[in-house]
Amino acid sequence: MNSLHDMGGTMNFGPVRPEVDEPIFHADWERKALALTVLMGASGQWNIDQARAARESLPPLRYLSNSYYQIWLDALDRMMIERGLVTEDELKTGTAVRPGVDGVRRLQAEAVVPALMRGSPSERPAQAPARFAVGDAVRTLQMHPATHTRLPRYVRDKPGIVTHCHGVHVFPDTNGTGRGEQPHWLYTVQFEARDLWGPDTTASSVCVDCWEPYLKAA
Repeated sequence: MNSLHDMGGTMNFGPVRPEVDEPIFHADWERKALALTVLMGASGQWNIDQARAARESLPPLRYLSNSYYQIWLDALDRMMIERGLVTEDELKTGTAVRPGVDGVRRLQAEAVVPALMRGSPSERPAQAPARFAVGDAVRTLQMHPATHTRLPRYVRDKPGIVTHCHGVHVFPDTNGTGRGEQPHWLYTVQFEARDLWGPDTTASSVCVDCWEPYLKAA
């Protein structure tokens, strides 16, 4: 999906200025937003790639004007409404007017932190040998999917070198659209900055994790 979440190389947004001694949360509601996201992620109603896709597909103005965890909450609201877990009126009033939905897994409050620490392991057994090895020259595909992808626009149709092979992992492009995990080999590819940004760049190189379907031999 070519949307405003994919901002690498976009001009006129100013430099990235890391906050010195940045706290984990800037307000107590952000802590709760993270807990709610983990809690609902354990409900079995969507997977992590569908959650990412929901954030990416927010209206551009809302995406740009929201803070990090506001984006998470907006996407969470959308996913719950789409799956019939809550209505817009219930969200506005904070009061449930319908009985709970059957088949929704429940995570107790004390289990949220352990669930967050476990994460969502995505590695799967290999069903075929890897097409590429460390040191191979590759080129990314030129692609513009209308749905979720993890291949940034600025590295599409660019040459690179495989620097790491991470095994076989769930493919976000299919998992994020409800088409199943369809695991593929995952590589780290190093791109020369001048191939991405031109000769005036001050960067040296950029590394991006690329699933095998994103790549072809150079």
